[in-house]
Amino acid sequence: MTRIDDTFARLKTEGKKAFVTYVMAGDPNYDTALEVVRGLPAAGVDIIELGLPFTDPMADGPTIQLAGQRALEAGMTLEKTLQMVRDFRAEDNSTPIVLMGYYNPIYSHGVDAFLNDAKAAGIDGLIVVDLPPEEDSELCIPAQNAGLNFIRLATPTTDNKRLPKVLQNTSGFVYYVSITGITGAAAAQANDVAPEVARIKASTDLPIIVGFGVKTPDAAESIASVADGTVVGSAIVEKIGAGESPSDVLAFIKTLADGAHRAD
Repeated sequence: MTRIDDTFARLKTEGKKAFVTYVMAGDPNYDTALEVVRGLPAAGVDIIELGLPFTDPMADGPTIQLAGQRALEAGMTLEKTLQMVRDFRAEDNSTPIVLMGYYNPIYSHGVDAFLNDAKAAGIDGLIVVDLPPEEDSELCIPAQNAGLNFIRLATPTTDNKRLPKVLQNTSGFVYYVSITGITGAAAAQANDVAPEVARIKASTDLPIIVGFGVKTPDAAESIASVADGTVVGSAIVEKIGAGESPSDVLAFIKTLADGAHRAD
């Protein structure tokens, strides 16, 4: 059982849906990002997705691309991202952290060294968007063996033929991408999402968390109502990019969390 598994078990007993947030490590700088991340649990966040800055984030829209650029320009690295997790764990040993990013920085670090360092820092799971299931031997299976969840993305174009392949080595939860295209591009619609979530649930017992296109408390509530929870990323990153204070960003996140937790 990982912290992710424990969190979903707790939420189930409480009759609540999960609220997950994405923030970019090191955006706009290390200290500000750490202040935001440390404040997430008190703002109602159940699981933290921490973005790993990368120079070529092909799945990300302009908002998160710019966040990655700001972080890189401020000197953020994989090593500093792991240090941020260690700093967070000094105060919080229960909130799950999922590292989300691309394979290149991990490969450059060395897979075995990365997995050892990530586990020791307190990371619970990985989302690596550019490693398909056909490459599971590269990172997915070693990560599972190291005690980390490997979370896979399913999309509106993941048909019934492809779905079993996507699910075969996935653990923790399934991240359903509610829209086609890049992050931040459109608004998610519960009516479109509900049948897709039901289709995936017919093939797995894992929780289904829906992200992309969730920007308001009402949207968080409506999307969480047809899934096991929801993710908000770009709407939060936009506020960080606009220079809002950590306290204001966290206040906004609290409204989103309240929306998701209202869902039944």
